[in-house]
Amino acid sequence: MIKKRTFQSLKNELRSNPTAIIGVVIFTLLLFGAVFAPILAPHDPTTQYTDRTHQAPLGFGGESEQTQLVDGEMQTVVEDSSGTLNHALGTDANGRDILSRSLYGLRTSLLVAITAMTISLIVGTTFGLVSGYYGGRVDDSIMRFVDVILAFPSLLMALALFGILGPMTVFVPDPFAALGIVEDRPAVTPFPGTVTLAISAVIWVWIARVARAEARQVRNQEYVTAGKTMGMSNFAIIKNHVLPNSLTPILVLGTVQLATIIIIESSLSFLGFSGTTLSLGFDIAFGRDYLSNSWWISSIPGLFIVAAVISINLLGDWFRDALDPDIQGGVGR
Repeated sequence: MIKKRTFQSLKNELRSNPTAIIGVVIFTLLLFGAVFAPILAPHDPTTQYTDRTHQAPLGFGGESEQTQLVDGEMQTVVEDSSGTLNHALGTDANGRDILSRSLYGLRTSLLVAITAMTISLIVGTTFGLVSGYYGGRVDDSIMRFVDVILAFPSLLMALALFGILGPMTVFVPDPFAALGIVEDRPAVTPFPGTVTLAISAVIWVWIARVARAEARQVRNQEYVTAGKTMGMSNFAIIKNHVLPNSLTPILVLGTVQLATIIIIESSLSFLGFSGTTLSLGFDIAFGRDYLSNSWWISSIPGLFIVAAVISINLLGDWFRDALDPDIQGGVGR
């Protein structure tokens, strides 16, 4: 459905666009880290090392004096929080490894983002193409429903749907643990199902609007008229003509919306609506009380989110520049 010249256009744009290369490299590294988190993580993300709490990242920290209650008396205790290679990105207040938790949290964010975007693409593209192709009352009914959803902020709508559906966490067996490739790692990956459905419910409308606009343009083309003259059904015309010629802008928007989904998922996790503690947003919320003396607990998961969002936006710009015929140097569909 995607033509060879589309891939050629993407390849040419990648060669001439340094920022696109940066985006591809960063996103590839993040995706690799998320997929192979059980292998790359140096520790179990849920294990608490009570003797290593608040350990700074490698190259930071040092000795500090703290006043503690010892045997009923307040005493000044010298603690060494210098970073070590064993916990390269430090530990949190419970002694859990930050790097391990960030990799598993990134895994959750990308899993939710890809699943929610897949659902949104299927639902949004279907309703959008049907609305744009048929027009009339069908178009009015679908688009008014879309307008109602768009009238509410995405995060507020997701919170409302989470409250209606309730928490639903699906525990997916980890293939690396199931195959015995790794030991002392979580045997299952908690997948926040309610969060995924709630995000899909607020993202598909954006896909639908773009799909509708493309379908309205394509339905007036000569090859669509020829198909009708030949007796092709509406379903066949949409499948064979409208969809392939509307796909490029839909995929570009879908790529950019991945970043939006990651932000919404992190926000819901920060507010405690994720359904799993292995989430970047949850770790940011957990570390906000320690920003004055253990900044890394919140900052490092936040940097993972920033890197993911920036890289996805760079990928979206790459797709747009390569595939938009209105941009100089781009090749049309």
